[in-house]
Amino acid sequence: MTKPLVVVGDSLLDIDLDGTAHRLAPDAPVPVLDDLVESARPGGAALAALMAARDGRDVVLLTAVADDAAGERLLGLLGSQVQVVGLPADGTTPVKKRIRAEGRPVVRLDSGGVTGRVADRPELVARALAGPGAVLVSDYGRGLTAVPSLMAELTAAIRRVPVVWDPHPRGADPVPGARLVTPNAAEAASLCEGVAPSSSPGGLGAHAAQADALVARWRAQAVVVTLGDRGALLSYGSGVPVVVPAPAVPCLDPCGAGDRFAASAAGALADGRVTAEAVQRAVADAAAYVAAGGPASVTGSTGVGDAADGPVGAAGVAADVSARGGVVVATGGCFDLLHAGHVATLRGARRLGDCLVVCLNSDASVRRLKGPGRPVVPAADRVRVLEALECVDAVLVFDEDTPVEALRRLRPRIWVKGGDYAGAEVPEASVLGEWGGQTVALPYLEGRSTTRLVEAAATRAPEPAREHEEVAR
Repeated sequence: MTKPLVVVGDSLLDIDLDGTAHRLAPDAPVPVLDDLVESARPGGAALAALMAARDGRDVVLLTAVADDAAGERLLGLLGSQVQVVGLPADGTTPVKKRIRAEGRPVVRLDSGGVTGRVADRPELVARALAGPGAVLVSDYGRGLTAVPSLMAELTAAIRRVPVVWDPHPRGADPVPGARLVTPNAAEAASLCEGVAPSSSPGGLGAHAAQADALVARWRAQAVVVTLGDRGALLSYGSGVPVVVPAPAVPCLDPCGAGDRFAASAAGALADGRVTAEAVQRAVADAAAYVAAGGPASVTGSTGVGDAADGPVGAAGVAADVSARGGVVVATGGCFDLLHAGHVATLRGARRLGDCLVVCLNSDASVRRLKGPGRPVVPAADRVRVLEALECVDAVLVFDEDTPVEALRRLRPRIWVKGGDYAGAEVPEASVLGEWGGQTVALPYLEGRSTTRLVEAAATRAPEPAREHEEVAR
């Protein structure tokens, strides 16, 4: 039985009020918002817990719960997806309300709070932390990490399982020995005032110096400073830091990206990944979350991922481009041993619209189509190679023999096939017709073929005996 991910921290209720703004008020230079639409979602630790649950994990959320309408609404948004262990709290549930015009924030209104008034219930804390696969502490500085029994249980848990700590300047210091602490750049700078090379304030040198200092201060195993669209910098306290660049994605609303990062890192560590691998996964997932619309991908959605064995966000990228009136182009294939012919087709496809999504056959799908010796390159690596191409905006892995169902999710305006399909009837064409899309063929570069590459490699490979003789000489 899989052990749950336990998320410990302060939960909030996030509310967006979205409207249209076409005029200013007559009595003040402020926009008048019409046609307001309200949407609500969990925030803080509750958001991290929900996203981890939608990754397919069993999740326990240990949090402070106030007895009010906002708290009841917050618990209702989590539903049965997350097991909530609530510590009674005085005060009111923190509510963060954003007023937005055309999707852009105009003002934020914060209310409520239970700082310093969380009841200590040792039996509840011990039950929540009885047997986790990993622990994520999502500290928003609202009092939960001041509970004595909680800190004692976390100190004990840190010797058994990975603990990821997402800190806050007003919160508690991480328990010594945390596997990974995840401040953002502003938090790291405020915690390490004056610790930065004077030649590079805000540069990688400054972030590295601050991360090294925080590893020592917190006695953590590692600290990763998240850098927004620049990725993240990972330090083990000395030596050369690891920098994980973020993929370039459209960013409409980054709210919650830090929670997505922390939840992914904790989940990866629970799966047995080493710290650097966990940070890589977290950077990719946070970027995909932002590309999928950020909070919009959580509100009223069943998840933020497109495929378990590939990067997430392809459907979100396509939806965003379509919403802005752009042309979504998609193409598909195995892309095993990527060659110049593939690149030419992908570049040509991208020039037909405003984004290109590649529908990629899974390993099982490739074996059914190509035989037991294929693919040569597994899906995870094929995804990485495709995403590295500037002309590819997103990749969606599908397991069926044809990409028909994947296309129904993406709803591209244009579906591109290789030149050998010119004039042929293909099943995707009728599917594209459901929403007025068009299937087209692009010419291949002559003589380029993955099958020929595989056969040539097999023909040219040295015989094992001769190879041994050459080594012996």
